[in-house]
Amino acid sequence: MKVQAAPGIQVPKEDQPREFITSACAVEVPRSAYYLRIVADGDLIDVDAAASAKSSVKAKGDA
Repeated sequence: MKVQAAPGIQVPKEDQPREFITSACAVEVPRSAYYLRIVADGDLIDVDAAASAKSSVKAKGDA
């Protein structure tokens, strides 16, 4: 899954606590409990899910 940190937040990578995910660019990460929990907390944004949600809303608006 592709994630990006929420604005103003740095999230440590799983098993690499000195490397961070930032809001500067999206990063591909495994769909592990660690990342799913951080996405649920709102510190990480699932870019793939956000993109598909926008496209489905746009498709419904076109109908």
